[in-house]
Amino acid sequence: MLVLVTGGSGSGKSAFAENRVLSLGEAKRIYIATMYPFDKESHKRIDRHRAMRAGKGFETIECYTGLSQITLPEDCVVLLECMSNLTANEMFQQEGAHEDTVNAILSGVQHLREQVRHAVIVSNEIFSEAVSYEGETGIYQKFLGEINQRIAAEADEVVEVVYGIPVYHKKIRADIIKEAE
Repeated sequence: MLVLVTGGSGSGKSAFAENRVLSLGEAKRIYIATMYPFDKESHKRIDRHRAMRAGKGFETIECYTGLSQITLPEDCVVLLECMSNLTANEMFQQEGAHEDTVNAILSGVQHLREQVRHAVIVSNEIFSEAVSYEGETGIYQKFLGEINQRIAAEADEVVEVVYGIPVYHKKIRADIIKEAE
């Protein structure tokens, strides 16, 4: 099963995504961390997310670029957080995919799906602003928008978290999940 969780900054999407992984049953749990620790603020956010995951049985793998290079344990459940950081990393880091970011990430997601029982992917909702951006920021929005749309089209569930409340845009029935397992 593939679940896409989105929401604005501070919406509660990370906590929801972690709980969604826990709800998928007993399995080896892998957290793929994509935030590159480049400044004091990023270190604080990383520490906060580590504290949130403490005691939940996640093994953390740091992956800033090259998602298709990760090898995961068979039949695990993976939480990828977050697509927004991964997109920026692929676009702007020296070893990133740059203009081929969309294809590199989508290939990486497909590679993950081939290895895992379930995948939960977190992304940011950055598209509600009335402001129109140009240059690199505009390209970033275009890339992330295409990535999110393509993942949503393939996902079994698409959930937007608003003020801590999950709003399901696409949801698979529980009885179908039981039959698949």
